[in-house]
Amino acid sequence: MSVNLSKGQGISLEKSGGGSLTAVRMGLGWQAAPRRGLFGTRTKEIDLDASAVLFADKQPVDVVFFRHLTSDDGSVRHTGDNLVGGAGQGGDDEAILVDLQRVPVHIDQIVFTVNSFTGQTFAEVQNAFCRIIDETNGEEIARYTLTGGGQYTAQIMAKVHRTGSGWSMTAVGTPANGRTFQDLMPAIVPHL
Repeated sequence: MSVNLSKGQGISLEKSGGGSLTAVRMGLGWQAAPRRGLFGTRTKEIDLDASAVLFADKQPVDVVFFRHLTSDDGSVRHTGDNLVGGAGQGGDDEAILVDLQRVPVHIDQIVFTVNSFTGQTFAEVQNAFCRIIDETNGEEIARYTLTGGGQYTAQIMAKVHRTGSGWSMTAVGTPANGRTFQDLMPAIVPHL
């Protein structure tokens, strides 16, 4: 069963039948919101980008995004850049796959961000969401709605972090402004 996440909410990444998740996918989906104009309704293409920043002891050590699709150790992989989003049918337009068993032991947090590379705000996006999926069986674990995010061009979505012998996820849900993950680094640091 999926959990609709709210800002600051945490969930364990333990399987319902026991044991830890071994692989998760952060999916991102969206479509441009129609705008009424003099000549009818139209939409403008919007390029949202998913990124994952890998941290060791609060220091960024690697990043996975549209220009670096696989982490240096191979444990985190981006499926590719979607420049226009989808038809709002609920599918993932971009995804980042994380093999939790392969993440090096020194990596203690992975922060997921979403940026509007083309500069539109989340007020101009509809049917936008970010979700975490158990990659082994395709079950959606948690979902965060982006639509209605106001006059911001980015969101620090969530972080996956080590807890004892397993992993947990915390919904961050902090709006920010920036076209790439680099622009968000000052806003990410307080959430580590």
